[in-house]
Amino acid sequence: MEECLNRSCPCLRSLWDRLFKKEKRNDALERKGSNSSHFKPDSDPEQRYNAPPQFVASEEGAVYVALWAFEARDTDELSFDAGDRFRVAKRAGDWWTAAKLDASGRVLATGVVPHNYLERAESVTLQPWFFGKMNRIECLSHLLTDQNKDGAFLVRVSETDNVGHVLSVKVKNKAKHFKIYHSENEFYVDESRRFSSLLDLVQYYQSHPLASLDRLGKPCVRRKPKHQDLSHTTVDMWELPKEDFILEDKLGSGYFADVYRGKWKNQTYVAIKVLKNNESLNQRTFQMEVEVLKQLRHNHLISLFAICTSSIPYYIITEYMEKGNLLDLLRSPEGNALDLEILTDMAFQVADGMTYLEDHKSIHRDLAARNVLVSEGYLCKVADFGLARFIKEPIYLSNDKKIPFMWTAPEAIEHGIFSNKSDVWSFGILLHEIYSYGANPYPGFSKKALREEIKCGYRMPAPPKCPHFIYKIMQSCWRERPDDRPNFKSLKSELQECINRII
Repeated sequence: MEECLNRSCPCLRSLWDRLFKKEKRNDALERKGSNSSHFKPDSDPEQRYNAPPQFVASEEGAVYVALWAFEARDTDELSFDAGDRFRVAKRAGDWWTAAKLDASGRVLATGVVPHNYLERAESVTLQPWFFGKMNRIECLSHLLTDQNKDGAFLVRVSETDNVGHVLSVKVKNKAKHFKIYHSENEFYVDESRRFSSLLDLVQYYQSHPLASLDRLGKPCVRRKPKHQDLSHTTVDMWELPKEDFILEDKLGSGYFADVYRGKWKNQTYVAIKVLKNNESLNQRTFQMEVEVLKQLRHNHLISLFAICTSSIPYYIITEYMEKGNLLDLLRSPEGNALDLEILTDMAFQVADGMTYLEDHKSIHRDLAARNVLVSEGYLCKVADFGLARFIKEPIYLSNDKKIPFMWTAPEAIEHGIFSNKSDVWSFGILLHEIYSYGANPYPGFSKKALREEIKCGYRMPAPPKCPHFIYKIMQSCWRERPDDRPNFKSLKSELQECINRII
């Protein structure tokens, strides 16, 4: 069998060694939970589908392959196409200096490239359908992009212990997951049909039905990573010329600013928040938001690219999210068709971003579906930090009357006391928005009547079709005493377990 593998598909040799030269894995059904603590400050979440450590060889002299095409934004950056080969000369943060090679290994050009567009050439991940170590939540964000049609699939290594490989398939904008068992040097989804390799298994189901599904379609298109900077030269440059930006479609309007889709240097889509200049308060709010955004970097928080303050009105430049805000999405026909797994996945992402804020002693004070932005694959990012504050003490006192009343905790309304636990209360309201597909909270209540009812213990009932275990999480967020409410770290863990129960 091993010799056959060497002849037919030598690129899977490392996978063979990993699977069969170690102890056999437990063939129990996939326990759907996973340790999701992988989101770390200043780390690149797209590296999560790198091969596990067993696949990685020495870095010295390593050749890399481009997974996507890239167009240079500055003179010393290097444009390239998917499939181009590189040797890395210098690794520095998110941008590496690399030499592009021809087929014989000669250097064609040298320049700066985004490191998360490259993959080790000898890695098994070069199989177009193999995504390496990945949990269900990340899997959804890749499979459910518009580029993937029904039947799109990927093979991943589950993060859950003793599970091994999983085949995930897109079906009617949902994902179905099949554990790939291995026993006696064979791979199988169904015991009646066994294969000598993962490649044989995939090729068979590309021409034969898989369980109740039709045959597998095309390999899943990898979601291209989003940049956390406009280019490598702007990493430490916050102030950029306003002339570099073009305003296009208006996306929305708020009390302090209007938001537009725009372009930087006529090539990169961005969101441009244009501050209204009719009050001096606006400038203070602007400075507060910028100071917060400068210090926050996380996969589920919106990234600040730049500011423009050379003339009024001031601009805040952030990344552009294609699907707009979560509230509008939930109320749309597309949002109405989302199933519980995707809804819970989006709630998990928000909790993950808020866990980062919590860890960095920051409070948001305006957490709501309207302030969560969504891009392809239902990737969610917490946005609109106009009311956010960094805090040295556990609470923040404010007399600000311009607060979102229906989303705000009782202690914040009554006494101006804001904390991470008041954000948790708001998160409970956001959960209600998500599982009610965008319904307004507390319908029919005036502010005065609602304040009295909440004091007397009233809480919103569960939305129709909302699972009981999700509603229990909402209720825990709405406990009267802030100290009795969970923190975001535990909420993130609970939502991960909920995804396991839904599937």
